[in-house]
Amino acid sequence: MNTKTSVISQQELDIQLEYCDKISYYWRQRDCVPSAYVETYGCQQNEADSERIRGLLSQCGYIITDRAEGADVVVMNTCAIREHAEQRVFGNLGALTHTKRRHPRQKIFLCGCMAGQEAVVDRIKKSFPHVDGVFNTHHLWQFPEILHRVLTLGKRTFFVEDEAGSIAEGLPQLRDSSLKAWVSIMYGCNNFCTYCIVPYVRGRERSRKSDDILKECQDVIAQGAKEITLLGQNVNSYGKDLEENIDFSDLLQKIAEIPGDFLIRFMTSHPRDAGKKLFDTMAANPKIAKQLHLPFQSGSSRVLKAMNRHYDREKYLELVSYAKSVMPELVLTSDVIVGFPGETEDEFEETISLIEKVRYDALFTFIFSPRGGTPAASMIDPTPKEEKNRRFDRLCQVQNAISEEIHKEYIGKALRCLVDGTDADLLTARTEGGRLVRFPGNRELVGSFALIRITGATTWSLTGELA
Repeated sequence: MNTKTSVISQQELDIQLEYCDKISYYWRQRDCVPSAYVETYGCQQNEADSERIRGLLSQCGYIITDRAEGADVVVMNTCAIREHAEQRVFGNLGALTHTKRRHPRQKIFLCGCMAGQEAVVDRIKKSFPHVDGVFNTHHLWQFPEILHRVLTLGKRTFFVEDEAGSIAEGLPQLRDSSLKAWVSIMYGCNNFCTYCIVPYVRGRERSRKSDDILKECQDVIAQGAKEITLLGQNVNSYGKDLEENIDFSDLLQKIAEIPGDFLIRFMTSHPRDAGKKLFDTMAANPKIAKQLHLPFQSGSSRVLKAMNRHYDREKYLELVSYAKSVMPELVLTSDVIVGFPGETEDEFEETISLIEKVRYDALFTFIFSPRGGTPAASMIDPTPKEEKNRRFDRLCQVQNAISEEIHKEYIGKALRCLVDGTDADLLTARTEGGRLVRFPGNRELVGSFALIRITGATTWSLTGELA
């Protein structure tokens, strides 16, 4: 792996903007307004990347459409975390042969984390000849150049060189929402959990300068954003690679001092780098949502060591205990993997007992999925699939009961929520802790904060009425 991070210069970015102008001219010469469709798989970081891809396409003169059929450009921004996600991509990529047959000038690109895997790139080259271009996450900023080559030369183009990663400031961005904004504060990961492909496809940790982050936050707030979610594979390690003396808690404090009525969220936190300073900063600032996603992955210290997580069960429970002590209203969510290679029944029961002790508001649950190139993929794994499925079902049953109990405790409370959309005849909103609320009301409320009294609860959501 290349471990030297590169900072993209303004001159290099200007060259890409020149390619945008050339592509726009290409279509004007043909008296045509082209369209583009971007499909996103995976995490919020991919969503943020797709907003930049749409921004570049818009700069190139494309209008953004919501379907692949008839689009002049289709971009599939992919996820490599789990095998199921990859198989979905390959299936949908194969289906695009039909859209391209009906619209021969359509150009198809694959990017994102899957494009950072050599085996995937080889498969695309050999088995998907209708794909015109592939670029990994490190080359997203060069998409205009890649697109221009495909349009003008008619040749398949692959930008998939191994890099530690880059930082490119100032790329145009077409956000999905003016109400909520994703703001990436760092990229990549240095943790190398034994089951995770992210460090291999997204490169090493690299933090954006705080001034650039603050300016982006100020801009989106000025444009009407009421919620900002700070993104990074491990936000808690923010600033370690910067010359300025700043950590993630300091950054949160700076953003919270920006004038305006808005909420700050963030993900994902790694327990290895979380601590009292972070939780105290959250507790002291009303603009920082009392919501924490803190993946524990396993309740067994032995399994955590095999995962290379750099904390044990006791350390994790200490963190949660302190966080809840300074934020009694904290909404806590997490990730957990069932069936890691070598996990015993007793170790699985340790995971169940941790869930019952912590009482999460919600969990994102996964059965172990081996990723080629990671250490866990070659570990001995004697547990049969049927047993893993049984454990998974039991874990979900335990957590769903806890979620339902916690949600019922909301009934009768009046909560300040951000009204963010509609669902049939109802409005939808999110509590400060990120819980979904459906309630009747005037659509003019969308985009504002409202006090909502909770009247009902299910495992997954709440219902309410204006208080």
